[in-house]
Amino acid sequence: MSNETKTQAESELDLQAILKKAEQQTEFPDVPLDEFTPPTYEEWKENCITLLKGAPFEKKMFTKTYEGITFDPMYFRNTTEEILPRTSFPGMDDFLRGSRPNGYIKSPWGIAQACDETMPAENNELLKYELEKGSTIYHIKLDQSTLTGQDAREAEKPGDEGCSVTTLDDMHVLLDGLKLDEQPLYLYAGQTALPLLSMVAAVRRASGKDMQAVCGFIGADPIGELAERGTLSATLSDRYDELAECAKWAIANAPELRTIMVRSDVYSRGGANDIQEASYTIDTAVTYLREMQKRGLSIDEAASQIMFGFSMGANFFLQIAKLRAMRPIWAQIIAAFGGSTESQRMHVHARPALFFKTVYDPYVNMLRNTTEIFSGVVGGIDSFENAPFDEPIRKGDVFSRRIARNVQIILQEEFGLLQPIDPAGGSWAVESLTKQVKEKIWEAFQTVEGAGGIVEALKAGKPQQAIGEVLAERFKNAELRRDRIVGNNMYPNMTEKLLDPRTEDWAENKKARTEAIEAYLADIDGKYRAEKLEALSKAQTDRVTAAIAAAEAGATLPELWAALPKTGEAPSVEKITPHRWSERFEGLRHRTEKYAADKGDNVRIFLANMGPIPQHKARADFTTGFLQVGAFEVLRNDGFKTTDEAAAAAAESGADAVVICSTDATYPEIVPDLAPKLHKALPAATVYLAGAAPKELLETYNAAGIDDYISVRANCYKILQFLQQKKGMMA
Repeated sequence: MSNETKTQAESELDLQAILKKAEQQTEFPDVPLDEFTPPTYEEWKENCITLLKGAPFEKKMFTKTYEGITFDPMYFRNTTEEILPRTSFPGMDDFLRGSRPNGYIKSPWGIAQACDETMPAENNELLKYELEKGSTIYHIKLDQSTLTGQDAREAEKPGDEGCSVTTLDDMHVLLDGLKLDEQPLYLYAGQTALPLLSMVAAVRRASGKDMQAVCGFIGADPIGELAERGTLSATLSDRYDELAECAKWAIANAPELRTIMVRSDVYSRGGANDIQEASYTIDTAVTYLREMQKRGLSIDEAASQIMFGFSMGANFFLQIAKLRAMRPIWAQIIAAFGGSTESQRMHVHARPALFFKTVYDPYVNMLRNTTEIFSGVVGGIDSFENAPFDEPIRKGDVFSRRIARNVQIILQEEFGLLQPIDPAGGSWAVESLTKQVKEKIWEAFQTVEGAGGIVEALKAGKPQQAIGEVLAERFKNAELRRDRIVGNNMYPNMTEKLLDPRTEDWAENKKARTEAIEAYLADIDGKYRAEKLEALSKAQTDRVTAAIAAAEAGATLPELWAALPKTGEAPSVEKITPHRWSERFEGLRHRTEKYAADKGDNVRIFLANMGPIPQHKARADFTTGFLQVGAFEVLRNDGFKTTDEAAAAAAESGADAVVICSTDATYPEIVPDLAPKLHKALPAATVYLAGAAPKELLETYNAAGIDDYISVRANCYKILQFLQQKKGMMA
């Protein structure tokens, strides 16, 4: 044994001895803290005001959210004593503290990395690979043509957002070798689950297996699809009938499988705040409960079929509070319907909110996703899909999927997040926020109910309007850089090259899918298939069994959709358009980069830095960052001693705009002299002043020729957009 190895072994023995001794110690000396005097709130506030150096305490130390909640700078026991969960335990009562008594200790949250390869065979390999590398759920993401029941041969972009499935053979290939008896299957089916559920069941039966042990969800959300797309391909009543048929069949044949997936994505992606997202989603679930009861299901049966899908947003503590608040609300609702304690447990699958992800500086998305997973885990999710960091740009690759998957594994295995049960429980701040969020969600839920429920509210355009108002506020705060979007409206990386979108060859995809579909259909008995499809169209009950028979006879997915009864005109509402908080700044920068590439020119900004470097540097640096958000060319220098020198250099630069940079103390002398000279030197240029003018000098500066001001209060987006328009980059 080498000396190094021997020393290491001895160190390990010493450590084990220390740990053993520590475990045996049960008595500890009393450590008096009398020498420390607990500071009062007023004392803390006084010291804080001193450190703020004149900035208003109420403005700097209290944070307002889009939910109408204000974060206090400090929370105290005496103000939260009454709401602390002293007699509530995880997995009990109203499930505030989690759905399971032992948290994640015996059953970790599920790692559900979405697999979205276009071809069924390739996606099958990806599903197996993901499970081998640490995922614990087979999570299949389908493309838009599959989700809307369209034949891949007719799709404009087969495989655009996921896997393309048209025939039973596609489903055979997709599920081949998957251990569905051992691992959950997650498959979002769009507005109806019946065709895809039938195909999965047909594949299982062809393999000599049933659906008894299959768990997870093959779930539909027709109301969510209506809000997202603006219409459906059948009436809501028809879709509710199909939900009920799937639920009844699953209860009898696949008791571990859920068939209703209530997703909040449509509201989150529209820019909704957390209260709107939660209340609209819960009201959707309540609508399904009522409709299932009308169709013969008990409340316990209906509740057993519902899985919730929530987006985790950017505000860490609000996400925790949102999850903790929703569980008691759902339990209260189910109890009011007469449901059992078991039915009151809310099952939540979550993912990072796409709204808060960016195309520029996309690697920051890794950090955003990580905090969102963290908040979801602390809040008590059952499973999580961590999106690849390049999700706003393209489908993930081996690297981005590995990073996404490993974040969850690291949190489970290295950060020890499987051990604490309700880690936020008892936190003065989180308990206070949970109470506020719960009350606001309940109030918003009652408002929607008062409007006739979520469907009537959508028809009246009320959620669309409310979400639109929040979206406008988000965009305004981004323009003013109150909301800081790293790499976009703040701290742009000027050397960045956009990631390759790796756009798929849609024509090639269509050709490959067409060949596979037609090869399969060539061996199908058309007459027998037509008989089974007719039987499906006439079936009054047990439609899933009829659909399974049709699928086994060779019916394609769109044929199964077409055979489902349609009893009236499909509903129509104003759709909730998806957005991302950075999209307007991304468009701004992309416009500049395209113009520069096409024309070999750019908006050129000359900095009229006055005085030595210490005098102008702070304002020059701020201005540079401000203007580089638009990818403009900023012409920097070490400063000028005289206004004549600055004006001459500006004239030589031929810049489109000039920014005077110095200090508030020197501006009264510099600005009246320099601004007119700059306008004379560059008659077409816009002249800015770095910093906000005092009220008493504003008229003087404007009269001298200052066109606008670049400061922390300036509207960054509008200033950059104005310069683009002036340059001819946009109409």
